[in-house]
Amino acid sequence: MPLPLDPAQKLAPLATGFARAHGPVFSRRGYLLFSDPGNQRIHKWEQGQLTIFREPSHRANGLTFDHQGRLLTAEAAGRLTRTEKNGSLTVLAEKGLQSPHDVVYAIDGSIYFTDPPAGRVYQLTRQGQLRPVAELPAPRGLALSPNQQHLYVAAGPGVQRHAIAPDGRLAPAQPFAPLPVDGLKTDEDGNVWMTTPDGLAAHNRQGEPLGLLPTPERPTNCAFSGATLYLTPPSSVYRIQTKVSGTRTF
Repeated sequence: MPLPLDPAQKLAPLATGFARAHGPVFSRRGYLLFSDPGNQRIHKWEQGQLTIFREPSHRANGLTFDHQGRLLTAEAAGRLTRTEKNGSLTVLAEKGLQSPHDVVYAIDGSIYFTDPPAGRVYQLTRQGQLRPVAELPAPRGLALSPNQQHLYVAAGPGVQRHAIAPDGRLAPAQPFAPLPVDGLKTDEDGNVWMTTPDGLAAHNRQGEPLGLLPTPERPTNCAFSGATLYLTPPSSVYRIQTKVSGTRTF
């Protein structure tokens, strides 16, 4: 099966000049946010205009939104935060965290995030309970399957897949893709898109490779808005149209 892209499609650059662009997420209000932890910034790209959304960012890394459209941020300086609608920050978790890397929001209102130095995936339940739900070697990116029955985690030498129990805990890891991956996202067909040293790779839900899109630099993460995929190689931000829409979790 081919990579679900039009062969004529090319990566279109949107902005450049960053230390390490990461954590892209597209708001349902029509703009893209992405982090640049090296420069202590979260950037906003909207209709061709680039502005600073937050500075300093507490080394913000992975970004996502909750069901109310509030920004959730995995901060490498040691916090998980939420940006309220009035712009204020709420610290959701901090004690015991080392360097949160990526974050996803689940339909049940819980939040999953990775902490690579600790070797843990955490769940922050809807009731505010923080608990480790998996121990893996340096877990980085993570993504929910379209039906939210599985969580994919980039850890160690490859991507692992965990079944999610009714209470939100994770079953033991099952190998999914033997690739060194930083960030990943899923689409509505169940394909998993992964940023690798060679570019953007995709596997179908059975773990079978679909192909590879080479990129100018090693990409850090990716994010969907409908059938538009945004990609962050370290110094720049790109986009490309795909043949399938990304999974929506907020």
